[in-house]
Amino acid sequence: MGADDKLSNKAEEMKGRAKEAAGDATDNEQWQAEGRAERAKANIKQAGEKVKDAFRSDK
Repeated sequence: MGADDKLSNKAEEMKGRAKEAAGDATDNEQWQAEGRAERAKANIKQAGEKVKDAFRSDK
């Protein structure tokens, strides 16, 4: 489950980067904001996964 979550989070981050880049290229502020939000959401999820991993490895 952990590896699947990490892969999903990374994919979401890359999707956000692509959307933000498309927004930059077309000067579309909505896409830029959506891309930044998706990246932030994915980064928070990745941080949560790192915390889970830290607690698992302490056992």
